[in-house]
Amino acid sequence: MHADETRTDAALVRRLLAAQFPAWADLPVDPVGSHGTVNAIYRLGRDLAVRLPRIEGGSKDVATESRWLPRLAPHLPFAVPTPLAEGVPAEGYPWSWSVCRWLDGTNPAPGAGSAEFAADMAEFVLALRRVDTADAPPAYRSETLASRDTATRGALDALHGVIDTGAAATAWTDALRAPAPQGPAVWVHGDLQPGNVLVSGGRLSAVIDFGCMGLADPAVDLIPGWYLLRAGARRVFRTRMGADAATWARGRGWALSIALMELSYYRTSNPVMAETARRVIGEVLGDAGRGGIAG
Repeated sequence: MHADETRTDAALVRRLLAAQFPAWADLPVDPVGSHGTVNAIYRLGRDLAVRLPRIEGGSKDVATESRWLPRLAPHLPFAVPTPLAEGVPAEGYPWSWSVCRWLDGTNPAPGAGSAEFAADMAEFVLALRRVDTADAPPAYRSETLASRDTATRGALDALHGVIDTGAAATAWTDALRAPAPQGPAVWVHGDLQPGNVLVSGGRLSAVIDFGCMGLADPAVDLIPGWYLLRAGARRVFRTRMGADAATWARGRGWALSIALMELSYYRTSNPVMAETARRVIGEVLGDAGRGGIAG
């Protein structure tokens, strides 16, 4: 998926464990089928998971998650990963890596979430927003929407003939007109997409992969409205979140910008990510056509 990606396999995981965490070295190691773009995941025994970053950027997330997830977890109403150990580069593998508790569940289908699932997502996001922000780091997506304009329009240029770039450009321009946030930055997960959420029986069971977490515009964590929920459930999510017109418009802009960049980048290397991004773009354009900024 990435030009500079580091390849991994179960044999590498076994060597790393034997050298650094021998107490776990005899447990079975099984690769986990995933369309995730940052980490390769291996199940370790029944109760553990090993996460090996594919690229250097993912390696930096190991220390962030190890520091902050234990502080966030007591305040959150759903399960999140429990970091247990930080591995160091070795055995030809160049990045930091981690071992955490295994969380059961499956990834939801993009855009299929029910009203009940929407309420669960709102409960999680609102709880995260309430966590004390003292000393918290900036999120991966802590910038303003306007600062993403060049990159977003670059993605639009790359997608001519793939999507309706004229309609997408209009929707993006509309999002940029939304008033800026008036309050302070809050804790956000930063990447609430299907691959980072686990469900059981159609309800939220866990939220994973917190590499993008930190302080940002609360609108960033509205992207589940377009990535995870069907149209009716999206309305439930907005109501539960208490999102005003400006915040909702910025959230829609975030969803559009992220999806455009993902479709441009992963169109040939990760078909599942690309198809999700294409669907999100269609949902955003449908919303924008129905309601503009105030939709």
